[in-house]
Amino acid sequence: MESGVPLCNTCGEQLGVNDKGEVFVACQGCNFPICKACVEHEINEGNSCCMRCGTPYEERTKDDDDDDIKVHENQSTMASQPSTYEDVGLHARHVSTVSTVDSEYHDESGNPIWKNRVESWKGKDKKSKKKKAPRADIEAPIPPEQQMEERQPTEAAAEPLSVVFPISKSKLAPYRTVIIVRLIILALFFHYRVTNPVDSAFGLWLTSIICEIWFAFSWVLDQFPKWCPVDRHTFIDNLSARFEKEGEPSQLAAVDFFVSTVDPLKEPPLITANTVLSILAVDYPVEKVSCYVSDDGAAMLTFESLVETAEFARKWVPFCKKFSIEPRAPEYYFSQKIDYLKDKVQPSFVKERRAMKRDYEEYKVRVNALVSKAQKTPEDGWTMQDGTPWPGNNSRDHPGMIQVFLGHSGALDIEGNELPRLVYVSREKRPGYQHHKKAGAENALVRVSAVLTNAPFILNLDCDHYVNNSKAVREAMCFLMDPEIGRDVCYVQFPQRFDGIDRSDRYANRNTVFFDVNMRGLDGIQGPVYVGTGCVFNRQALYGYSPASMPSLPKSSSCCCCPSKKSKDSSEVYRDAKRAELDAAIFNLREMDNYDEHERSMLISQLSFEKTFGLSTVFIESTLMENGGVAESADPAMLIKEAIHVISCGYEEKTDWGKEIGWIYGSVTEDILTGFKMQCRGWRSIYCMPLRPAFKGSAPINLSDRLHQVLRWALGSVEIFLSRHCPLWYGWAGGRLKLLQRMAYINTIVYPFTSLPLIAYCTLPAICLLTGKFIIPTLSNLASVLFLGLFLSIIITSVLELRWSGVSIEDLWRNEQFWVIGGVSAHLFAVFQGFLKMLAGVDTNFTVTAKAADDAEFGELYIIKWTTLLIPPTTLIVINLVGVVAGFSDALNGGYESWGPLFGKVFFAFWVIFHLYPFLKGLMGRQNRTPTIVILWSVLLASVFSLVWVKIDPFVNKVDNDAISGACSAIDC
Repeated sequence: MESGVPLCNTCGEQLGVNDKGEVFVACQGCNFPICKACVEHEINEGNSCCMRCGTPYEERTKDDDDDDIKVHENQSTMASQPSTYEDVGLHARHVSTVSTVDSEYHDESGNPIWKNRVESWKGKDKKSKKKKAPRADIEAPIPPEQQMEERQPTEAAAEPLSVVFPISKSKLAPYRTVIIVRLIILALFFHYRVTNPVDSAFGLWLTSIICEIWFAFSWVLDQFPKWCPVDRHTFIDNLSARFEKEGEPSQLAAVDFFVSTVDPLKEPPLITANTVLSILAVDYPVEKVSCYVSDDGAAMLTFESLVETAEFARKWVPFCKKFSIEPRAPEYYFSQKIDYLKDKVQPSFVKERRAMKRDYEEYKVRVNALVSKAQKTPEDGWTMQDGTPWPGNNSRDHPGMIQVFLGHSGALDIEGNELPRLVYVSREKRPGYQHHKKAGAENALVRVSAVLTNAPFILNLDCDHYVNNSKAVREAMCFLMDPEIGRDVCYVQFPQRFDGIDRSDRYANRNTVFFDVNMRGLDGIQGPVYVGTGCVFNRQALYGYSPASMPSLPKSSSCCCCPSKKSKDSSEVYRDAKRAELDAAIFNLREMDNYDEHERSMLISQLSFEKTFGLSTVFIESTLMENGGVAESADPAMLIKEAIHVISCGYEEKTDWGKEIGWIYGSVTEDILTGFKMQCRGWRSIYCMPLRPAFKGSAPINLSDRLHQVLRWALGSVEIFLSRHCPLWYGWAGGRLKLLQRMAYINTIVYPFTSLPLIAYCTLPAICLLTGKFIIPTLSNLASVLFLGLFLSIIITSVLELRWSGVSIEDLWRNEQFWVIGGVSAHLFAVFQGFLKMLAGVDTNFTVTAKAADDAEFGELYIIKWTTLLIPPTTLIVINLVGVVAGFSDALNGGYESWGPLFGKVFFAFWVIFHLYPFLKGLMGRQNRTPTIVILWSVLLASVFSLVWVKIDPFVNKVDNDAISGACSAIDC
């Protein structure tokens, strides 16, 4: 500016002068300062209007220029990025202080420049489309020989990536027919039950009616979302043909893997390491894979074990890819009891496998040595190798920590090839801040990954869920990268499969009915629910955006049945309109590279991005990139500094994190809540079931851990029921959530309340047997037909469900048994604890279930850890057994006529006992190893019911008191 010539607003160079010696002016309307080279670049890009006022530039001919206008890359822009990013932390923290009324950034009419720029983007898109059409006519025709050569790969790339196979009508039509018939029978059954009360046992009859109505309501919620089950099939070869061409870089989308761990003593580092190794060896381009390990406990043991894992990965990854082994988690690969030479033809395989197994055993020794060392914490805390104290010695008060082990700037494998990026992350924790447990850790990983790699898709796994199918990511990409269906898919959910479970699956750890029946039914509606692990997310969906094909919500939409929710629905419309405003800036982010740092900060502030995503310019810019990616010129040191900033404690304050974007807070089961919020915005999800299970995990197979796991899930459902996100009233505006999908979500939050009628219904048989009364009057012919029809419809529905789903009858029976076991124990406690937490503020802390098993096969199955959850089922078993004995003793004294009514009572009592049998078997543990506490409780309960037995005194003949008094009055004393 010393020479009096203004600087270009785009590149920062002087504007220069024209042939007449005058300062160059691009726009005669507003004199916007932009140099001749930048104007030529704008025109070459199809933008012939001024960026400030929108006035078209002067028409220029080739005679006016010495050289032809050529399209060149944004090298100047990329070169200017390092200086732009140097002060990004300063801009991130002061972005909200930028004045939006500065006259320098407004045109003469008072309109902000950024609005004109957005309009120019839209005009550019339209003009570029018009210019592309005639360009095809100018191109030279392709010779026929070249057409023949290109036809085959082109046809392969045009093939579909996935297909949907609806269940055949021969299986589905009878299934739906029986459901309708069962509904009709239920209506007739309740009509009979209500119109025929039992006067002699009115209280018992009323209780049974209430319980049966609730069971019918639960069955409807569970059954009808399975109305349209589907199967899907993917074509990985077509995916490769379309996005991986020989001689060209892979066009597959990048994926960021998230692995979460908290306590390395309860979640052994070796199990976490196997999960990480299976991710690093996945069958996917290495430059497209990044693995982030969240250590929410800030344990030095986790960090050191990850150092050892990164070193071992340099040998393990090339071995896996060279011989195409499955699975690619070494612990599970070497423990397979199969012929490992099958399909292996390389002569060197046996030798290299033996050497790799020896290396893995040495690696295990080093990791186990770290674990044994960590059993006792030093008084002064842990110290790193350089002598400095470990920053995470206080797990509740420590700074954020990030360490990049492998990847672009890390070590290569032993063959000199690049490895996927491996990043250790431990978010900052300070007293007085709410950290939101796992959901908060996942949101921190979302921000860190956006700053460092910014892959468009995210795959999250628990620390004990390893990649069992190395092509699992490709399976998901067949849906997410499909141009037809991928634009509306928020996530692809894989079923959970487990190792280390006994063949009979005593406690239904596999959840086969849920994953193979319910989830496939939901896939035919709007998609399966998110179950917390084994899920590939669209990053844009996590940011709270609506799908591109979804129209905006009408402003007049409101809940007509509940006026009090009008304000809530209007706020939902406002948020959706705000997202539409953010969506408008996504369509062409490249134009933002022409802004200087001040103008970019102003634009971000104008659009209120910082109120949604937080005060980080780098992160906010990453959220606008639909296809992800990080600028190549970005300074790694600056990115690490910004990544530390986005995982600070106060970053989420006064933002939408955990409310509208990311993993949603407010429940222990943040997975259900997060998926529900996405589908309320109009997204749909996909259920992918490859022949080889994509992921496998370790289940807590002993009775105590299983009940605590079910308790945690049920408590999360109660929390959602008592929150503003309850599916009964949330998200009705716009009608984006389908009715059957809403029924499925309602079922996920109300099922714990079934414990109250269930425990009452399981107690009724014993009460009937002990008192001699019954909840059903004397059966007529019509009543007998209704009861028989109801039982037959239940059986036929189950059989037809097994037919189309392929689930075994044993799995169905185990699921039914544990539904009763969990219902009368964990679900009951969850209801009371949920109300205490939400109404009285009494929080319940849950311990992490142990992931490691004993050396003996299924040894953990027989471990009994005494807990109050065992008391209700134990009591039900004992009182029903006592009731059966009391009923038979009464029948023996009552003669032949008393055996008829006894049959119905005993049938219901045995129904309870048979369903609780796995609990009773688990309670006893191994033979001769029954816990002492179980014996003490058994003796105590037996003593109580012995006193009840004496009080009833069934073997003494009942004497009519009226008859005795009458006889006494007839005697002449």
